[in-house]
Amino acid sequence: MRAVAQAVGVTAPSIYLHFADKDGLLLAVCELQFRQFDEFVERAVAGIDNPIEQLNMRGQAYVRFGVEFPEHYRILFMNKTAALLVRADAERLSTVSGFGHLVDNVRRCIDSGALAETDALLVATGLWALVHGVTSLAISVPGFPEVGLDRLVEHVCGVYGLGLMKH
Repeated sequence: MRAVAQAVGVTAPSIYLHFADKDGLLLAVCELQFRQFDEFVERAVAGIDNPIEQLNMRGQAYVRFGVEFPEHYRILFMNKTAALLVRADAERLSTVSGFGHLVDNVRRCIDSGALAETDALLVATGLWALVHGVTSLAISVPGFPEVGLDRLVEHVCGVYGLGLMKH
């Protein structure tokens, strides 16, 4: 807390006027980063009416955010402290993290009759795990993937999507 206070030019005790403790400060930082992440993804899908196309673009935007802002991404998704805080106040953060928008998008896909699976939370969680894996590898492994990031994202999202669609 002292280092944060020094960095922003205030005394350490004055931080406690705004945050009860270090976890409260970290939660606020995560919340701000999640809002920026959500805004980034929502800008990418704005104007797309087809829910399947929107879902595909949402996955691409997720990966693009991580690659363009790797430190922000690490804070949000690759940091033990952030993960603990997300679980501690999951309801509050779900409103700003973008996950709610993902679930809503999946619901629209289900309602349109395009998907065979009817559990929107299950599908959204699967999609999140998929794009998180690709993003984490792209950030952590130099030169990954050899086939090209856009090509890989399109492939894995397309294959996952095909498995979910009604045939």
